[in-house]
Amino acid sequence: MATRFRKIRRQRGSRYCGWGQIGQHRQSGSRGGIGQAGKHKHFWIRTIKEEPNHFGHDSLVSLGSRVSKWINLKDLDSVFDKHGKTENGKSVIDLTSLGYHKLLGTGNVISPYIVKVEFVSSNAKEKILAIGGQVVNNE
Repeated sequence: MATRFRKIRRQRGSRYCGWGQIGQHRQSGSRGGIGQAGKHKHFWIRTIKEEPNHFGHDSLVSLGSRVSKWINLKDLDSVFDKHGKTENGKSVIDLTSLGYHKLLGTGNVISPYIVKVEFVSSNAKEKILAIGGQVVNNE
């Protein structure tokens, strides 16, 4: 079709170009919401076609095994001051008994500790071993 015959050519100069009053066809309401809005409501058919696995979870992953409380290396010194013990001349921190599930590697430690924890990141383990400490996994 030639450009001169298109509908918009006839509507040039008319304030709304066929969209009625001001504000129609302007913001997110005209497209049904912003981003992921409406995937469980008015965009349900589109969700089923384009992303059939968008909702739900992987049934093979146990929901109980998620880490809910963690601590960084930079906080170990203050935790040792409050809750640490000295056994056979070595500093021991039992993070499992304090309710921590994982030790993360942000920061550095000053003294070597024997740390008892369920999970530990590889970065944290390297830093503790480099300073002369030890990591004991309580799995």
